[in-house]
Amino acid sequence: MPDRRYNAVVVVLVQVLFLNLAVAVAKIVLGFVTGAVSILSDGFHSLTDTLSNVVGLVGVRLARKPPDSDHPYGHRKFETLAAGLIAGFLMLVMLEVLRTALDRLRHPQPPEITPLTFGVLIATLVINLIVATYERRKGRELSSEVLVADSAHTKSDVFTSLTVIAALAGTAAGVPLLDPIAAFIVVGFIGRAGLEIALSTSHVLADRMVIGEEALRQVVMSVPGILGAHRIRTRGPADYVFLDLHVWLKPEMRLDDAHTVSHVVKDLLMERYPQIADAVIHIEPPPVGWQPD
Repeated sequence: MPDRRYNAVVVVLVQVLFLNLAVAVAKIVLGFVTGAVSILSDGFHSLTDTLSNVVGLVGVRLARKPPDSDHPYGHRKFETLAAGLIAGFLMLVMLEVLRTALDRLRHPQPPEITPLTFGVLIATLVINLIVATYERRKGRELSSEVLVADSAHTKSDVFTSLTVIAALAGTAAGVPLLDPIAAFIVVGFIGRAGLEIALSTSHVLADRMVIGEEALRQVVMSVPGILGAHRIRTRGPADYVFLDLHVWLKPEMRLDDAHTVSHVVKDLLMERYPQIADAVIHIEPPPVGWQPD
């Protein structure tokens, strides 16, 4: 993979790491000062954004290593694994927030709400919104699962912060029960973000089809001399795809000519789909009884 792609991903991760850390510290300090379990839960949720950035940086560093004897297909899936670890962090946070909320329901303690409380929460909400939008845009631009996963994580912070602000407004109006209830809603947002990330990474790790079979077949069949194609399979991340397929050629074709045709097919496929890292093409005659269309 080009170093510039990995360098670009690292730059984005470092930028958002410091922003996420500032947001997390602000919320956690505010949560302890006010005694609001919803703010404290939101702060710990934001803290996992920072941990996610660290995991992402480690994953990207491993993923950029070139293929070696132990990893002939390269190390690109380490970035996917890092995205999966982010989902794991989200699940741990969800359990901790749930425990804290249940404890507050059993032992009610009205938080101290001031205008500064709302000011800090609104400021951190705006930062999260900017970070999530920027990171998702760069993730799509760079085809990075880590950035897309981390942006989903940060985006969940936006919804939880809105929930917390609404709950604290109700608490200030004399309904303290809204504080732990908001924490339960935070649990839902965290769980949804974790599930989305887990599903997207599982598709890559389980070798789900990346490029449509019919679209690839149309490219293959446009090459003169190709009689047919089958067993067309793709796997890997969206930007680092491995392809293998079988093509049918005339049985009487010379081996060197068949080899040349297979390279034409490979070059055309990799030109049409630059995300293909490598393509393996098996040459064979048409099956018995085959008739041209």
